[in-house]
Amino acid sequence: MAPPRSFLWSRRIFLTLLTGFVLVPVYVMVSSSLKPLADVSGKFRWVPSGLTIRPYIDIWSTVPLARYFVNSLIVAGAATVCSVVIAVFAAYAVSRYEFRGKRTFTVTVLSTQMFPGILFLLPLFLIYVNIGNATGIALFGSRGGLILTYLTFSLPFSIWMLIGYFDSVPRDLDEAALVDGCGPLGALFRVVVPAAIPGIVAVAVYAFMTAWGEVLFASVMTNDTTRTLAVGLQGYSTLNNVYWNQIMAASLVVSVPVVAGFLLLQRYLVAGLTAGAVK
Repeated sequence: MAPPRSFLWSRRIFLTLLTGFVLVPVYVMVSSSLKPLADVSGKFRWVPSGLTIRPYIDIWSTVPLARYFVNSLIVAGAATVCSVVIAVFAAYAVSRYEFRGKRTFTVTVLSTQMFPGILFLLPLFLIYVNIGNATGIALFGSRGGLILTYLTFSLPFSIWMLIGYFDSVPRDLDEAALVDGCGPLGALFRVVVPAAIPGIVAVAVYAFMTAWGEVLFASVMTNDTTRTLAVGLQGYSTLNNVYWNQIMAASLVVSVPVVAGFLLLQRYLVAGLTAGAVK
């Protein structure tokens, strides 16, 4: 039975309004990034009177954006790789083996998601400072310390999500691999991991996006040399002026890796999230 015309028109109107709600801020960012600073600081105009690409050139010299970009890539990339590798082993162990404290472990991993991240800011700060004073290992103000910090956010969710996904992979595949001569690690990497690629990709995207756009911990745990993009964008606001056009241009530039990666991995991400949620 075809849906009534009123439903179809209501859906079209709702989707049109939703699309406008999403695209209007993007249009404002793009148009503002192509305006001179005087036009952006003045009365807003929907149609720019003049366009220039100068803000996209100046963003690299006003602040050391390239260095912030490299820092974000290193931190987000390392946090993603570590989170995926650790989560794969932990989730496989929980999914396939019975051991004492298994339920306690899974509940503890899930319960960490109930607390806001700001609660861990001061404890992590004190831990890093004390470790640095006792051992000389500089975690505070370093990329390594920031990577460990982001693991505390992404790893629990990654483990919990992969547990559900590995549970959806038939155990008969593991048994067939063991019969063919594979050990537990061979069964994991040759059978289970290839079957769980969508879930692993979803975990990787989540971990990368969490690290890429985080501001609170990056603003406290970094210094001038290890600052990431999310914090470095504040450099376009000075005591004398706010370079709104450059802020918009830099925001668009730094969002390109995330948007491109999401579009390339979209089908894996949707499949991974759906399978983990259903299980």
